[in-house]
Amino acid sequence: MGVRELRVVVTAEDYEAALRFYRDVLGMGELADFSSEEGRVRLLDGGRATLEIIDARQAEFIDRVEVGRRVAPHIRLAFEVADTVRVTGELVAAGAEVVAEPTRTPWGSLNARLQGAAGVQLTLFEELGSA
Repeated sequence: MGVRELRVVVTAEDYEAALRFYRDVLGMGELADFSSEEGRVRLLDGGRATLEIIDARQAEFIDRVEVGRRVAPHIRLAFEVADTVRVTGELVAAGAEVVAEPTRTPWGSLNARLQGAAGVQLTLFEELGSA
C-alpha cells in the first residue's frame, strides 16, 4: 500500500492550550499554519508522523468538504497515500466501511473517509498539487 505519512488529527476544544502543550511544552516544531476564516489548524512535526491540531469549526469544515456532514470523532487517523482510490478499495476489501468516497478538496488533495479496524475513523489523502 505504501503509506507516506501518518497524520494524527486532534480536534481540540481549547485549541490554544493544546497548541501550547504540544508545540511549546513538548517541543514539536511547527511545520505549517493552514488556518483560515474557516478555522485554525497547525501542523506539528512529530518526527516520523505529524500531529494536526484543529478547532471545532475547522473539524466541521473538513467534514463538510470530505463527507457532507459532521461525522469525525475527537481523534481520527489520516494517511497520505499515492493513490486514494486504489487504497480505499483495498481497505474496503479488508473490512473498512466507506464513510465518504474520494473527494477533491479545496486544499488540493483527494480525500476519502473510512471507518477502519477497531472503530477508528480514517482519512486517506493523496496530494494533487495546485488546482
